[in-house]
Amino acid sequence: MGMSRFADIILPLPLSKYFTYSVPDAFCDMLEIGSRVIVPFGTKKYYTGIVCRLHDTAPSGFETKDIGEVLDPEPILRPAQIKFWEWMSGYYLCAMGDVYKAAVPSGLKLESETKVSVTPGLDESVLEGISDRERRIAEFLKGSGSMILAALSKGCGVKSIMPAIRPLLEKGIISLSEEIKRKYTPKTEIFLRLNIERRNDAMLRKLFDSLSRAEKQMSLLVGYLELSGFARPGMERDVSRAMLLERTGVSAAVLASMLEKGIFSSYKKEVSRLGELPDSTEEAHALNPLQMKAFEEIKRGFAEKGVVLLHGVTSSGKTEIYIHLIEETLRKGQQALFLVPEIALTAQLANRLARVFGNRLGVYHSKFSDNERVEIWNSLLHDGDVRVVLGVRSSIFLPFKNLGLVIVDEEHDGSYKQQEPAPRYNARNAAIMMAAMFNAKTLLGSATPSVESFYNASTGKYALVRLMSRYADISLPKIEIADIGSLRRKKLMNGEISPTLAAEAQKALENGGQVILFRNRRGFAPIVECKECAWVPKCRDCDVSLTYHKRTGQLTCHYCGYSEPMPKRCPSCGSVNLEGIGAGTEHIEEEAAEKFPGYVISRMDLDTTRSRKAYVDIIEDFEKRRSQILIGTQMVTKGLDFGGVRVVGILGADTMLNFPDFRAHERSFQLMEQVAGRAGRQGAQGVVVIQTAQPQHPVIGQVARHDYDAMYAMQIEERRMFGYPPFSRLIDVYLKGGVEMDVERAARIYAARLRSIFGERVLGPDVPPVARIQTMFIRKILLKIETKASVANVREILQRELGLMMETKEFRGISAFYDVDPM
Repeated sequence: MGMSRFADIILPLPLSKYFTYSVPDAFCDMLEIGSRVIVPFGTKKYYTGIVCRLHDTAPSGFETKDIGEVLDPEPILRPAQIKFWEWMSGYYLCAMGDVYKAAVPSGLKLESETKVSVTPGLDESVLEGISDRERRIAEFLKGSGSMILAALSKGCGVKSIMPAIRPLLEKGIISLSEEIKRKYTPKTEIFLRLNIERRNDAMLRKLFDSLSRAEKQMSLLVGYLELSGFARPGMERDVSRAMLLERTGVSAAVLASMLEKGIFSSYKKEVSRLGELPDSTEEAHALNPLQMKAFEEIKRGFAEKGVVLLHGVTSSGKTEIYIHLIEETLRKGQQALFLVPEIALTAQLANRLARVFGNRLGVYHSKFSDNERVEIWNSLLHDGDVRVVLGVRSSIFLPFKNLGLVIVDEEHDGSYKQQEPAPRYNARNAAIMMAAMFNAKTLLGSATPSVESFYNASTGKYALVRLMSRYADISLPKIEIADIGSLRRKKLMNGEISPTLAAEAQKALENGGQVILFRNRRGFAPIVECKECAWVPKCRDCDVSLTYHKRTGQLTCHYCGYSEPMPKRCPSCGSVNLEGIGAGTEHIEEEAAEKFPGYVISRMDLDTTRSRKAYVDIIEDFEKRRSQILIGTQMVTKGLDFGGVRVVGILGADTMLNFPDFRAHERSFQLMEQVAGRAGRQGAQGVVVIQTAQPQHPVIGQVARHDYDAMYAMQIEERRMFGYPPFSRLIDVYLKGGVEMDVERAARIYAARLRSIFGERVLGPDVPPVARIQTMFIRKILLKIETKASVANVREILQRELGLMMETKEFRGISAFYDVDPM
């Protein structure tokens, strides 16, 4: 705190600089680094900003505006977080405003919204001579009062509302105003208080006597006494209205009568939305000798290095080791962050961790509401109960105070990489940097480590610990290869499920086992084609074909979300002969229902897991064996622990192997080995059937032998030869705009400018596989630089050259963005 006259503010906008505001005298003693403030921006807008610097240096060249309001008595960010944001903005070549938008829950960001209203005291004669549409809008507003623009647009059925209301604005019939919109509201509940002093036995007896003939009121009184611990000193607790009514089964009308008589009084109280986790009910399980050896090796590794890589085969018991490490961290008074790649994993792990850590555990991911995420944020900020956070990549932004341990489970997983929008960060790499800022330790865990992480461990940058036996000495699954190319030639493939897989699955199901079928493509058919004229439905806004979803009868773009009904006839030639090519999870689900009648089938992909409850229900049903077959995309590969799975089928291995990317073989091995690891986790050895037309492919052989080392040796040699990571750093440079010729020309000029500085390190520009998304045309330039090169210097060159090019008027409608370490 102090008497600083100016504050540099981070705004939630994609702007590369801070904005300086004046600090009114009234706020001088209230502001700190990390304080949340409301500031004006532009002519009419207001935003929630974060104070990142306080100083007395007046900016030159413009007059500063005043900070409008200080929102909280204390900062909502710690200085360590702002330092972390600055690192992320610099390394991932994005604006601090982009980091702010990704980091802070929406509930803590207030924005102004434009409201429109009829001008007070309006002379009705002004309404004469306006169009019918304008009159309809004015009449609608008169009846409704003021409203936000989006609601007006919807209410009047007018898509582009601003052009429609401009004549009304010019004539002074309506006016616009800005209103601050608060997003986070604490949840409150009504609680009850008995209007008798504790231990006043005479008054209590008198009350009992007066209610002796009122059975339901007596029931409420007794229920309250039991729930509140009224007569038990030291055991008192608050009783909510809902809790009492649920406990007694008495109607609200009876309670209202007792409130009227003054027996009870009511009051509102703020409550948590997070729900109460159970108290810790058990100790962490004792580690077996192999786990204990790994546990001790990890601790020795932490004594020498900041990062340890735990390479443990599937079902080796890594989670129990994690729990023991978290316990040690909490005993030191420190906090722990447990990162997982998928929301689906948090549901299963939360139950395991809650049994040990109780209400010290907080779960954080995007399926929680804004308000719930704000409450976890506040618990960490104000030293509440939460000491351990289980979450997905966005959890790295939480306001930890004394972080001691970060665990990144399934560290190889591509889901840790944010693709859209900026910041396009990798949460694994960012977590390592954040942990270092806290002098905390990072444990990376995987059965199939990324080539980069294993290289860092092999060269001594990280410590390496290996756990190569499954828990309780269960065998790794047996791998069978189904040569679908040969089966198709012999006319033995009827659909997408091979006879080998069908036979193994049937046998497992008949013996009470469960089956997982993995297909890394959702929908029913990836492509629909007219068999007469070869017409294929394309997205109107993107350069991709639409995927057919049979259950909804829709053709959907998986890039922008556009959808349209499946046509009954070809719009090009009128033929009814439309056919799906390829098979997604929806198609596999239909085929499995035909091949395995009588068994309950669940499907887990993006279409079936839109809500938090959907994830939990699908996993719980399979865990408790209410469903016998689980069909899914890569969600089913990620560390889920199901005891009954005997058979895993991998469909479409060739699609993964043939993907045009230098990581395709590494990813294929990881996905197949991970999904294979779901089989035979308890009891008998599991069976994995890999369906491929390339049975001799080296990666298929490596998966069949569970031979990670062979895969790594082959991949690291190829990357050394061609200069790919970990021997270089990649930066994808994207240009996009609405006019394809302008984007193409800008990309060529920008690439030439960069080539004059970086030489052969610049590749392209190229047309990416999807060259238009949401009506914007895209070109890509690849920059391949040495790992020791300064990212700050590269950023400066990229931005300088872009700025010089953008001075040309024809390129003003083109934007650029960067993807550092693309996945």
